[in-house]
Amino acid sequence: MKTLVLYKSLCHGNTQKVAAVIAETLKAEIKTLEDTDRERIPEYEMIGFGSGIFYQKHHKTLFDFVESLPETKNKQAFVFSTSGLCLPEFNTPLESVLKKKGFQITGSFACKGWDTWGPYKLVGGIAKGRPDESDLQLAREFAAALPLK
Repeated sequence: MKTLVLYKSLCHGNTQKVAAVIAETLKAEIKTLEDTDRERIPEYEMIGFGSGIFYQKHHKTLFDFVESLPETKNKQAFVFSTSGLCLPEFNTPLESVLKKKGFQITGSFACKGWDTWGPYKLVGGIAKGRPDESDLQLAREFAAALPLK
């Protein structure tokens, strides 16, 4: 199955680390959002979409990218995120947009990540040192459990 792991990583490289282990586990192509050619998206049967969480949602540019995609059929997608709070419900808004575009959501993964966004900056951030090796192992297990058709 031709798979792409697509991500936006900004501040500390948290999402990049998670994207890399997921892509390695799936033997998938990996691309940053900025390096992704929209025209090539139809070539993939499964796509993972991920970023850090900003104000309880994935990064706005990731939403804009997904919203600009044409409607699709028979494509699988999974969602992943990193944040200091690591709440799986932060993935729900992006999952909803993907479903409206016709993607079948096959998995969702939330990972702790060092977070110095907004008020957390005042205290030096939260979840410093994350994702750590145990978090990355959970990302590998998540990827290995994805239902590949």
